[in-house]
Amino acid sequence: MTPRLFPSDEVSTALREGRPVVALESTLLSHGLPPGRNLDLARRLERTVRDGGAVPATIAVLDGRPVIGLSGAELERVCAADSGLDKLSLRDLGPAAGLGRSGATTVASTSALAAAAGIGVFATGGLGGVHLGASDSWDVSADLGVLARVPTLVVCSGVKSVLDIAATLEVLETNSVPVLGYRTGEFPAFYLRSSGHPVAHRVDDAKQAAAVVAAHRAYADSGVLLANPIPEESEMDKGLHDRLLAEGLELLRDNDVHGADVTPVLLEHFHTASGGVSLDANEALVLSNARLATEVAVELS
Repeated sequence: MTPRLFPSDEVSTALREGRPVVALESTLLSHGLPPGRNLDLARRLERTVRDGGAVPATIAVLDGRPVIGLSGAELERVCAADSGLDKLSLRDLGPAAGLGRSGATTVASTSALAAAAGIGVFATGGLGGVHLGASDSWDVSADLGVLARVPTLVVCSGVKSVLDIAATLEVLETNSVPVLGYRTGEFPAFYLRSSGHPVAHRVDDAKQAAAVVAAHRAYADSGVLLANPIPEESEMDKGLHDRLLAEGLELLRDNDVHGADVTPVLLEHFHTASGGVSLDANEALVLSNARLATEVAVELS
C-alpha cells in the first residue's frame, strides 16, 4: 500500500522539479525545547535551509494526517505550550493516522515519512542508540532499525553520552549503515565534539559526502549517518558535562526511570542544571546540522 501523505505545495513542487529538499523533525520542537524558544528555532532552521538553496520540510502528524512541510500556522501549533502532541516513533504512525491523533515525529518516524515522500536528506540533533544496560533491558532505539531499512541520509551530532556509544556503533555496522565523520575521525557525543570512538570513514566537504551517499544507494537500501560535531565554540565544558551526566544518571536510578522516559528526563536535568548552557549548545548543533544537510542535498540534486 502507498502511505497517505500530505506534502505542502512547496514541497510537492520542489520534489517534482528535482530541487533539493531537507526534512526536519518536530519532536525537538514540541518535546525538546521550551515554548517560545522552540518556535524561534523552528523558523531559524527553515530559514537556514532556504538560505542554503533548499526547501525545508518540517514533518509532523496533525489530526491523523502526516504533513510533510508544515505551514507557519502548523509550526505554531506544534510549538504551542498546550499542543498536547504525542511523541511518535515509527511504530506509532499507524495508530496516530488510523485514530486521527496528532503527534511530533522522532528520528525514526521522520526518516520513514521523508523517504516515503521522496526526500532523501534529513537534519536532526542527535540519534537514538543502545542504552546502557541494554543486555538486560533490550532498550535499543528504533532509530537504528529504521536507518537499517530506510535509505535516508541522517545528519546529526552523534548520540548523547548517556548511551552505550560503542554498542550503538556496532549495531549500525551490523545493519550496513555507513557512519561518516564530517571533518573528523572521531564519533561525536552531542554536547561534546568527540566520544573517543573512531569512525571508519571521514569526509571533508559536502561534495564528498554526497558522492558517498549516491554510491551507497547503488549497493544497499540502508541509510547513511553523517556525524557532524557540535561547532567548537558551542561545545559544552567537559567538566560541566561530566557532572551533569553523573547527576542525571543518579536521578534516573533514584526515580526508576526507564525506556522512552530516559531522554526527556536527562534533557530536562541538563537544561535546568546547566543554566541554559545545554539549550544554547543544542540549538547551535542542530542549526549546524541543517546547514550541512542543505549543502549535501544541493550536491545530490
